[in-house]
Amino acid sequence: MESGRESGSIRACARLRSERASRSKPLSKKLKKVLLVRPRGFCAGVDRAIDVVNMALELFEPPIYVRKEIVHNRYVIESLARKGAIFVDEVDRIPEGSLTIFSAHGVSPEVRARAAARHLKVIDATCPLVTKVHLEALRFAREGRSVILIGHAGHEEVEGTMGELPGGIQLVGNVEEAESVSVPDPERVAVVTQTTLGVDDARILLDALRRRFPKLVTPPSDDICYATQNRQTAVKHVTQNAQLVLVLGSANSSNSKRLREVAESSRARAYLIDDASEIDLAWLEGVECVALTAGASAPEHLVQEVVEYLKLAGAETVEEVEAIQERVAFVLPSELTREIASRGEERV
Repeated sequence: MESGRESGSIRACARLRSERASRSKPLSKKLKKVLLVRPRGFCAGVDRAIDVVNMALELFEPPIYVRKEIVHNRYVIESLARKGAIFVDEVDRIPEGSLTIFSAHGVSPEVRARAAARHLKVIDATCPLVTKVHLEALRFAREGRSVILIGHAGHEEVEGTMGELPGGIQLVGNVEEAESVSVPDPERVAVVTQTTLGVDDARILLDALRRRFPKLVTPPSDDICYATQNRQTAVKHVTQNAQLVLVLGSANSSNSKRLREVAESSRARAYLIDDASEIDLAWLEGVECVALTAGASAPEHLVQEVVEYLKLAGAETVEEVEAIQERVAFVLPSELTREIASRGEERV
């Protein structure tokens, strides 16, 4: 059965197909080409998190609870909910002893403690790159450094990271905050970064912090997720040829919003959409080339629906443009691998 949003996307294509059939010319007079950006869509962390929920639904008896959205995409959440996953805001709403999955964005020690107090059986789907940031913050604190986190207030990943050191991490989200943040010893300061930030925005804040704290210590490798960086680089690559960029992703997806901002900073018009039904034909007026990408939690079938929509609107060619190759995969959480091993099953 289709979800309401899925059927809305399909209906949008059906309406466009009907309207085009009634005309002798394409709906968009100038539209010639769609540039299909690669890499796009699911990253290794999202693939892993969705696999975790799907495999848990197959291996264990219901109910299976998920704290927060496993990834920030409405279609993914609706699909998993139809299969039986129950999404809740906090572990306090989960019956004692139930199987619980932590989302890809990570959780604080306080959440883990509350889950343990309710005797929840936990499978941790936190992205390994988010776990890396948590461990870096703890290491810097053990070294006696003031820890600064570059990120967006209210984001689940930020809440989880800051929860590792309650009151011990200062959040910086803009240049003004970077220029006013206060620390006890300016020579002993370290910084970590939310994994889904815009690369250019993070660099600006990092430079501002370095000007204030010349001995600022950073992690040995970049905190911003490889997939976030790759998708932003790919968008920059195509904006020189496209007048319009469409980004598939939900409004609460940080990396998807950053893709739209990156396109706009490259002087292309850009829109963030959940699916084809949100496209306004007026956006295509005077546009010869549209670039299409997807955030790290947006399913590929949504991309193909938008391609179909744009072809119905008049696009004559669809060209894949690959800026960077990705070959990253993460292993499953130990809680799942142990269960699979105990049953003598192999993951196909």
